[in-house]
Amino acid sequence: MKLLKTSTLAGALALGLSAGFTPAFADTLVVGTTQTPRHFNGAIQSGIATFMATAQVFASPLKYDAEWNPEPYLAESWETSEDGLSVTLHLRDGVTFHDGEPLTSADVKFSIETIKENHPFQTMLAPVTEVETPDDLTAVIHLANPHPALMLAMSPALMPIIPEHVYGEGNIQENPANLSPVGSGPFKFVEYQQGDFYRLEKNEDFFLDGLPKMDEVIVQIIGDQANLTLSAERGDVDMVPFMSAIRDVQRLEKADGVSVSDDGYDAIGPLNWIAFNTQKPPFDDVRVRQAIGYAMNKDFILERLLGGVAKDSVGPITATSPMATDEVEAYDFDLEKAAALLDEAGLAPDADGVRFTATMDFIPGMAEMGRNMAEYMRTQLRPLGIEVEVRTAPDFPTWAQRIASYDFDMTEDSVYNWGDPVIGVHRTYLTSNIREGVIWSNTQRYSNPEVDALLEQAAVETDPEARAELYKTFQQIVVADAPILFINEVPFYTAYNDGLTGLPQTIWGAVSPWDEVEWTE
Repeated sequence: MKLLKTSTLAGALALGLSAGFTPAFADTLVVGTTQTPRHFNGAIQSGIATFMATAQVFASPLKYDAEWNPEPYLAESWETSEDGLSVTLHLRDGVTFHDGEPLTSADVKFSIETIKENHPFQTMLAPVTEVETPDDLTAVIHLANPHPALMLAMSPALMPIIPEHVYGEGNIQENPANLSPVGSGPFKFVEYQQGDFYRLEKNEDFFLDGLPKMDEVIVQIIGDQANLTLSAERGDVDMVPFMSAIRDVQRLEKADGVSVSDDGYDAIGPLNWIAFNTQKPPFDDVRVRQAIGYAMNKDFILERLLGGVAKDSVGPITATSPMATDEVEAYDFDLEKAAALLDEAGLAPDADGVRFTATMDFIPGMAEMGRNMAEYMRTQLRPLGIEVEVRTAPDFPTWAQRIASYDFDMTEDSVYNWGDPVIGVHRTYLTSNIREGVIWSNTQRYSNPEVDALLEQAAVETDPEARAELYKTFQQIVVADAPILFINEVPFYTAYNDGLTGLPQTIWGAVSPWDEVEWTE
């Protein structure tokens, strides 16, 4: 949105983008999203809403290109010991945080320890035993065992290096800097109007020469997907990442001055599923969960609800991973089998034909895979005698709080593999990651000792074939236990103004830095 300033930013935003909004700088990028971040500290919080901002405000040891190759970022170079039990990072000299304080190996040590202690992806850094800092520019990460996921874990969204002098005192969960972050990334945080927008400005002292290209980034939060699509169509926003509503993508493909691409996102591995509160009756009975699986007509879901574009998902590891298998229970549509399982579970229909009632939640802002899926389940389960109340959340934080505090029966959810199963898959199924209050941990409260043991072995196995066999058995058990019913792989697209170049099209898509985005006209 290459315009000249004609009004104050706050005043324009108060009127909304469609009411003559004008950014503060000529080179401004306006990004649209439906997701409201709870805060901006990706060291202790997961989720696209937080990760997008984290990758702009903070820098990480490494970053990745579109071919899965690690590249220098804060670390100019690195080496792994022959036994795989340590990784040494050699940091750039002269890097400063946005407040002017130098970034040193002590901040790397503090950040890794903070992530290990607080992040919902508990398996991501579980093998880290110590971080040594022999000098200000050297950090040595020691491991209890070889850790095949560590290099990917050093990416911008997953390992933001946060300043110890800002975040090191008191309870980090309550640190005010979580809502006003200080990092060393390409953009400085300026302001946040919760539920409305947040604004970033160019870091003039960024350690990569000539970057970032933009002077200012505005992330406008538009809670309704239809309005977000309309804003992109008429040019009120310049870029909309993580678009998954197929009909909106098809609509923007026809819009003048707008391009749509699915480049990038390869490492994210997004899956859409229905999760159960497995410690809450009647969902503590595997037969009930399996019955609901057989009651779903996935052909109808994929072809009708999702427009024939989204790919099927049969298990917890995305099909593009070398660790995936399709040799699992298929849950083919079978209402008679579903009813028989409910009978076996002792859930006989009452005089009105009702076996039990349950609530169904969904992530707000996702019409096709969220609300529509919940409404489909309400209709589909009624003939079985299951009365479903579709429960709406006004915003993402409300939904996340409900699920993280186990205040749910069933919920639609979208959860990502994050490159390696150790990072994005283990967290959902390990007994040790049942952590109340933490979204996208094991909020299903699923516990199976055999699964715990398999994941523990797979996390340290260095032989790819042996590792794949461990994950195959894991997937077969989880699909049979049905704490989650897998529906589809989530397609991700970025819609953007034709005048933009340098889009974030790495394996991490829009949760990588936007430092090369610029206007060509």
